Amino acid sequence: MKVRAGVCLVLLVAFVFVAAQEEEAFQNVVEELSVETVVKPETCDITSEMGDTLQIHYTGRLMDGKVIDSSLSRDPLLVELGKRTVITGLEQSLLGVCEGQKIKATIPPHLAYGKRGYPPTIPGDAALVFEVEVVSLSKQTTWQRLVNDVFPMLCLALVPTLLGLVGLYLYNKASAQKGGKKKAKDKKSKKK
Repeated sequence: MKVRAGVCLVLLVAFVFVAAQEEEAFQNVVEELSVETVVKPETCDITSEMGDTLQIHYTGRLMDGKVIDSSLSRDPLLVELGKRTVITGLEQSLLGVCEGQKIKATIPPHLAYGKRGYPPTIPGDAALVFEVEVVSLSKQTTWQRLVNDVFPMLCLALVPTLLGLVGLYLYNKASAQKGGKKKAKDKKSKKK
């Protein structure tokens, strides 16, 4: 009797161990971003680049098929590429698409919600599958490019310049006060 219980216990432990390994292997199968084109329009002259604005409809699922979010019952989601308004993997999968295109993106955990997940909907280390339809594509205007690309660089150059000017002003002010004190001492010594 004790032998049967021992054998059953060993088999149970082995079964649990194998099941845990299979589940872990299933979750970690996706290591790279995979983008599959489901529908591509006949004419695709303009493709998306960083800075462009897209309106998309999407359905996000876990690898087991459970829907985590969908925009189909709402207005399309507005995504400005490069502004990190969506998870990194989805943003990367939207580069190079055109208006009317439908894609299926399989996103690894490190490009989605990572080890922490997004409880209670998305568990940690979960790979996601997004089915996306690009409703509209607006190219970045010259003004937007100026604001997004040139203005930050200009600010980076201006900050050290302004700090240098403030430092120079304070140095000159401190030097002028020292010189003023010496002149006052000289006048006092001449009067004596």
